[in-house]
Amino acid sequence: MKAVILAGGKGTRLKPYTTVIPKPLVPVGERAIIDILISRLVKCGVDEVFICLNHFAEIIMAYLGDGSKFGIKINYSLEDEPLGTVAPISLIQGLPEDFLVMNGDLLTDLDFRKLFSTHTEQKSLLTVSTYHRTTKIDFGVLELDAKDNKVTGFREKPEYSFNVSMGVYAMNRKVLEYVPLHKPFGFDNLMLCLLEKKIPVSVFPYNGYWLDIGRPDDYEKANEDLVKFPSLF
Repeated sequence: MKAVILAGGKGTRLKPYTTVIPKPLVPVGERAIIDILISRLVKCGVDEVFICLNHFAEIIMAYLGDGSKFGIKINYSLEDEPLGTVAPISLIQGLPEDFLVMNGDLLTDLDFRKLFSTHTEQKSLLTVSTYHRTTKIDFGVLELDAKDNKVTGFREKPEYSFNVSMGVYAMNRKVLEYVPLHKPFGFDNLMLCLLEKKIPVSVFPYNGYWLDIGRPDDYEKANEDLVKFPSLF
């Protein structure tokens, strides 16, 4: 298995932690986020990683090196300008027919091997790992009739449930045919494009541990979880 790690973002939502260091190198406990992620990939059987870089690229390359300290081969793909979460993949040379893709700022005990085998068995162009998340609204929510400005319903601090993308995918190389070259193009653009063209997208539901470290609150939770679930790290 080969994997692509997207690590080119500026991590602006995670400031002030990302003011002087790139988000993938922010430490959880004594290890960087991307260090933990790569170790997990190795454990699941990935033998080569391609890392897409832009912001603070030199620092990440200096830290990770050629991957020998992880027992894996690491290659780097550099963006001249930010291209979003999918377009950078098109710049990579030597990708196999099927490969994994993930954001470089997440922690999970997802079985990457099982995701990959499910994807290839189904012969999908794109398989999205999904997580069922419930969000509570801390306000009373009014339902309104927009015509006469009257209240038609009320819910006190309701909860909404969603199936969200984990930022982990399995892709077939053919899906890149729908990605424009040298233009910003994100996962949202790809999903809308495939839906418009009625191209099936598979999902891989997961209910284990997953944390997207996008905000300071998420980062604090990751360090708390380090104590609760030491086997993850």
